[in-house]
Amino acid sequence: MKQITVSGAIILRTNPETNKKEIFATQRGYGDYKDGWEFPGGKLESGETPQQCIEREIREELATEVRAEKILGVVDYDYPNFHLTMHCILCTIVSGELKLLEHEAARWLSRKNLRSVDWLPADQLILDKIEEIL
Repeated sequence: MKQITVSGAIILRTNPETNKKEIFATQRGYGDYKDGWEFPGGKLESGETPQQCIEREIREELATEVRAEKILGVVDYDYPNFHLTMHCILCTIVSGELKLLEHEAARWLSRKNLRSVDWLPADQLILDKIEEIL
């Protein structure tokens, strides 16, 4: 089975209006899993650490500089045609405004509405850990 290794960004902020912590979720705009919700990110390139990967991917996909703070967890999931290993990395925004360059929609989610979107199967596996930090 094909093996794919990616980094996913758990971008954390404190909502200025509610003072509650939120994470950023994006909706895929392409491919087999179009319309599914996920943490933005992408595939590791040769010689790249998961942290370097996520900082590059968010710059490319969302035109924003983030700082990779720590790995929240590593998810392994078997999709029908490939095995996915996803490094879920807690990130904070350093500069820029999140712009959707590859996704069709995005939302900031609090603990209360974290499970209100149709998460892709692999991304669902880290939600319990995210609830602990929200």
